Amino acid sequence: MKKLSVIALVGVGLLVASCNSKEKTDTALATEQAVAESKGEILAVDTTTSVVNWKAFHKGGFAPRWGTLNVKSGDLSIEAGQVVAGNFNIDMTSIKVDPASVTEKDKKPADLEAHLKNPDFFNVEKNPVSDFKITSVTDLKEAPKDAVAGANKTVSGNLTLLGKTMNVTFPAKVDVVDNSATVQAKFTVNRTDWGIKFGTSEADPAEWMISKDIEIAIDVKAKK
Repeated sequence: MKKLSVIALVGVGLLVASCNSKEKTDTALATEQAVAESKGEILAVDTTTSVVNWKAFHKGGFAPRWGTLNVKSGDLSIEAGQVVAGNFNIDMTSIKVDPASVTEKDKKPADLEAHLKNPDFFNVEKNPVSDFKITSVTDLKEAPKDAVAGANKTVSGNLTLLGKTMNVTFPAKVDVVDNSATVQAKFTVNRTDWGIKFGTSEADPAEWMISKDIEIAIDVKAKK
């Protein structure tokens, strides 16, 4: 199959800002940074309620594809009522394509899932897990219009896909209540920054219409 459905990670959640031609304003990219120190109270990520959603388009916003990735493990560090560090691992073998996003009669979600898992994209046999490790959490003064609803923090973290690590920064809604914490965010990454280059050559007119961008939405919940 020749059309991209990401992330994300996730999937390394995998996952997912839109993938059309509009200017991205909510994600900054940098080289790998020092990971924030785990301290205070450590809450385990609830893998049954946490999820990474991904969405991708073809150029111009056409033929969107979307789906999910499972969160395999992780934790959040809480100090003085604030999330100060944390990480979560994304099961890239769990990547799913929502059947509602595949409307063409000659396309099947299962075929797309198989393509996303092969070396053209996430090569899950060689890279079954992606991860995100928080490097900083700071107060957000003003949320961009395309940030997740209720965004109150700026989160930076090292996102590893295909064994390559880059630091991404995005607005997020971070809440700590009683014995639980949640991190919700949406941001866009350019898959070629992690070496996922299938369908990006204009020399191949059958493939180059696949967008380089992947919209990732994370919803991570942790508790005692």
